Amino acid sequence: MEINLNRVDYIQVGVTSQKTMRLLPALGKKATQKVAVADHDGILTCFGMKKGEAVPVFKTLPGQKIARMDLGGAAGTPQEKIFVCSGSQVRGFTKKGKQFLTFEANLTESINAMHVSGADLFVCASYIYNHYCDCKDQNYYLSGDKINDIICLSSENVTRLVPVLACQDRVLRVLQGSELAYDIEVPGPPSVLELYNKDGGEEILYGTTDGNIGLVQIGEGSAATKWEIDNNKKKGGILCIDTYDIMGDGVNDILVGRDDGTVEVYGFDSANEPTLRFEHVLSESVTSIQGGCVGKESYDEVLTATYTVSVNLQYFPQKAEAGPGDEVRMSKEIQSKVEALRAELEQLQVKVKQGREQYQQTSQSSTAVSAVPVFSINDKFTLCQDDASYNLTLEVQTAIDNLLLQSDVPIDLLDVDKNSAVVSFSECDSEQPNGNFLLATYRCQANTTRLELKVRSIEGQYGTLQAYITPRLQPKTCQVRQYQIKPLSLHQRTHSIDQERPMNRLSLVGQFSFAEIHSWVVFCLPEVPEKTPAGESITFYFHNTFLGTQLEATYCKGEGHFKSDNISTISILSDVLSKEATKRKINLNNSYDINDESVSHTLKMIHPKLEYQLLLARKVQLIDALKELQVHEGNADFLIPEYRNILDESANLLEEYKKQPAHLERLYGMITDLFIDKFKFKGQNVKTKVSSLLEILDNYDLNSLLDFFNEA
Repeated sequence: MEINLNRVDYIQVGVTSQKTMRLLPALGKKATQKVAVADHDGILTCFGMKKGEAVPVFKTLPGQKIARMDLGGAAGTPQEKIFVCSGSQVRGFTKKGKQFLTFEANLTESINAMHVSGADLFVCASYIYNHYCDCKDQNYYLSGDKINDIICLSSENVTRLVPVLACQDRVLRVLQGSELAYDIEVPGPPSVLELYNKDGGEEILYGTTDGNIGLVQIGEGSAATKWEIDNNKKKGGILCIDTYDIMGDGVNDILVGRDDGTVEVYGFDSANEPTLRFEHVLSESVTSIQGGCVGKESYDEVLTATYTVSVNLQYFPQKAEAGPGDEVRMSKEIQSKVEALRAELEQLQVKVKQGREQYQQTSQSSTAVSAVPVFSINDKFTLCQDDASYNLTLEVQTAIDNLLLQSDVPIDLLDVDKNSAVVSFSECDSEQPNGNFLLATYRCQANTTRLELKVRSIEGQYGTLQAYITPRLQPKTCQVRQYQIKPLSLHQRTHSIDQERPMNRLSLVGQFSFAEIHSWVVFCLPEVPEKTPAGESITFYFHNTFLGTQLEATYCKGEGHFKSDNISTISILSDVLSKEATKRKINLNNSYDINDESVSHTLKMIHPKLEYQLLLARKVQLIDALKELQVHEGNADFLIPEYRNILDESANLLEEYKKQPAHLERLYGMITDLFIDKFKFKGQNVKTKVSSLLEILDNYDLNSLLDFFNEA
């Protein structure tokens, strides 16, 4: 780590959305900058720093939630006009707080992404992109999936403004007017876009919801990926990116904010490859990040806005500027700041005491009405490709007291290192109608505002996972969040599949519309846009994150065709789609083309995972006995190297086994389902032979298993 950054909190604001904080341009070369930040209360605050204190420049009245902010101005002038969007309305303010623009975009959905360039305004709702010039409609585009962000680039090599959309289906869409020029495939769903060079250029930085970062160069007819940074350490998703030369070497460094509170600074090495220079973890997700100079002249800083509490600061004193008197001056500043904070704390304690007394008096009166406190929850339920589990992240603007998880389908709770809450399980009666398969309570430690959980579902079992969140507020209140566990919940969208694999086919024919079959596919599979695609037909590709098998779905009005190298995937789809059609009283004609080679292909894909889990289970079973022998003999020198290695690695083995409960049972279940499904399509019921199959699995050998499948 080559940078030393220290944290300072500047100001407390309300709950903030992604990209709702900006630094206004400095008046001089080394002058301090003003900060503009907007929150969910609809308040736009602009402040500067003077003698270590935040001094407000202006503050607007509360209103509708502000979803995005951007800076703009006439071409060639400082970009110091502040633009914010609320609902479908865009407002413009001068740097002194005077409102000069109110523009109603007349969109049916709220604006969630915005970019301003001179007289051009680019706004995006969920699926719709609109371009306005001088508030007059210019271009329109309907995206195939949800739009998460937008950026526009202009350079000498590109003759026009080029809008680039970050879309949920792992694609960056480059537009020309109202048409799609081309698209760029990226490794995950892109959540944020940023120009690498703020003065223009063709290079765009992107961040994804699964934590990857990349740089692409946009050309007239195609794009080239310069580099990508993989999320190997399993950090959070990217919420914000900025570029700023904080190292002072003349090259822009990359500032990154993640949804798990991680702040990162990437520099470039001699080979021009990005290298991590600094990392710091905050307690809340980082919604905005900017590089600049705010607190003190000539001191470069990384300014971050977090979800719930405050605008935080890391600052970097430039050593060349530091003199012997600076330390004394800093210590005096810190001392005066501590005294001011103590005085403020005493005032707040008095206010809290008065408020409690007033609440007690009003609550005991005959006309008292209990008011339910309102609180915001930032939640995310996403499939993690690496371990085929779902990450459930809950972030609350106040401390969480407890969380109750309830599921009506079988799911496994996996261990999370970051989670310090105490979990307890309640008995469930899954045999009853609407019975529960899981009831778990998490009791949180004081000041816990963020909770991360991991769950793993079983494909073919679908239902609802509900989270009941109770914060430390009086009177007690609770909010419920629901998450759908889909029939093919472990499948993830991908750009292409291997067509050379042995495939099973399912074809559906019936009197259904394009919208109806699309709604059934949305019900079955994750990451499919809810909006019916434009055109007459559509094709989606998926891969199973647990097994690595794949699925192709192509459908149109009256017809649906599904291909997979896993026969169980076809079986689940057939059952669920038939049920959904029956609910709507639609008669389906199903036809199947089963490839027997696909069964042995799937078993061979399961083989390495099953072999590893069986070996892990055997090693864990031996640990206690080996430890007892070691204690009895005084040492482990008499053991063979394999057993000594198990003793040496016992802590890691137990931790890994604990992190993956029921992993072996899941693999057994998949092989059993594969066996039953293979013969179901042949019209045979082989459930009586399942016990023989389990015996073979207990004495596992791949060839014996393949023979059993072929001979049964």
